[in-house]
Amino acid sequence: MISRRDAIGILSVGLPAVITSTRRAAAALEYPTRPVRFVVGFPPGGATDILARLIGQRLSERLGQQFVVDNRPGAGNNIGTEAAVNAEGDGYTVLLVNPANYINTSLYANLKFNFVRDIAAVASFNRVPNVMTVNKDVPAKNVAEFIAYLKANPGKINMASSGNGTSVHLSGEMFMAMTGTKMQHVPYRGAAPAITDMLGGQVQVIFDNMPSIIQHIRGGALRALGVTTTQRSPQLPDVQAIAETVPGYEASALFGMGAPKATPKEIIAKLNTEINAIMAEPDMKQRLVELGGEPLIQTPEDFGDEIKAETEKWRKVVEFAGLKVE
Repeated sequence: MISRRDAIGILSVGLPAVITSTRRAAAALEYPTRPVRFVVGFPPGGATDILARLIGQRLSERLGQQFVVDNRPGAGNNIGTEAAVNAEGDGYTVLLVNPANYINTSLYANLKFNFVRDIAAVASFNRVPNVMTVNKDVPAKNVAEFIAYLKANPGKINMASSGNGTSVHLSGEMFMAMTGTKMQHVPYRGAAPAITDMLGGQVQVIFDNMPSIIQHIRGGALRALGVTTTQRSPQLPDVQAIAETVPGYEASALFGMGAPKATPKEIIAKLNTEINAIMAEPDMKQRLVELGGEPLIQTPEDFGDEIKAETEKWRKVVEFAGLKVE
């Protein structure tokens, strides 16, 4: 039988935890009570920024507080990520998670944070394919023909990218690793100048993000040979997935929302519920498909598992390519 003194002791130990849990639950119910900062590690106007603003606007409408996009470009997305990592974990700072987060974990030698450890997964948005695209001077009409063309011309084909260590670059490195081919990498400061030189014939191939290349494909100025998702894209249904010819190839871009690690689970759960509801809206689905990828509805735990898998996938490619940024 428990004495009165023991009972009081048990209550004195347990009550603080109960009170803390109750307060967190109450805070989650009220959240948000002020504007939320939505950190994006790239300049305004790009595909990543457009995605953040699209979803941030719907969250603002549903939750009654503004989700304000805070563009923090620089250091390949690391400045924005570090700002989110160092923010207070109260739910009022969130991060646009994108492929640079997974790649930079192994690409940069001296990061001041560990992305997988320091950012909590909140919700996934979508997967967007890159598109292996060639100019009119390349005779190949499909992936198999392009592999044969590369093997007949080793090291003579110039592969453009939007910069060293980007998913556009590493999609090409993965292709070379899995097909035993060799291309000369030509990095540019963004996709626009790379595409300009593609059109001019200075470079022959690019594995570009679908939103920035698709207009040139549809207009006939450039030719798409394959998409980097495992399945064909609704946006380019007649273009094969590279994996149809190169089994196991997958280099799509996974986007979502993260938050500082200390963010209460109740707030993460609320944001996840709201984002998943937004992803299920027909208008949002149509807009995301226009941007290149269908909505991806997941729990925070499932999205966290995908983040780990993406980080490991790109680590292997970074090591194959021998890339490292000090």
